[in-house]
Amino acid sequence: MKKTMLFFLAFFMVSGVFAGSPAAKKVEVYYFHFTRRCMTCNNVEKVSKEAVEKQYAEKVKAGEIAFKSVNLDEKEGEAIGAKLKVEGQTLLIVSGDKRVDLTDKGFMYANDSPGKLKAEIKKAIDTMLK
Repeated sequence: MKKTMLFFLAFFMVSGVFAGSPAAKKVEVYYFHFTRRCMTCNNVEKVSKEAVEKQYAEKVKAGEIAFKSVNLDEKEGEAIGAKLKVEGQTLLIVSGDKRVDLTDKGFMYANDSPGKLKAEIKKAIDTMLK
């Protein structure tokens, strides 16, 4: 009887250790675009990708944060856009069911104030990581 109780006690203690670890949050930064793009469209992608890869290098390497450029003219891009309810050029940050749309700021800042766009991306990602 004592052995059985000790076995169950040990089992629940060990399983509690493994069950208690929360899943890491995954943040995905999407830039949706079409095949034909203007200079600003290209800069939104360039600045956004650079912001993610430089400010969160370790988290990108660990797979916790990802930047994805998605062409809506391609079949795969169209499917991702439909899933996220995106129909045009969009800069979107997603984590679980949280979404931050930075499209307006992306197009406002990418050419003349890339630092402001990087700060907006950082603010959105940091909020999602909390």
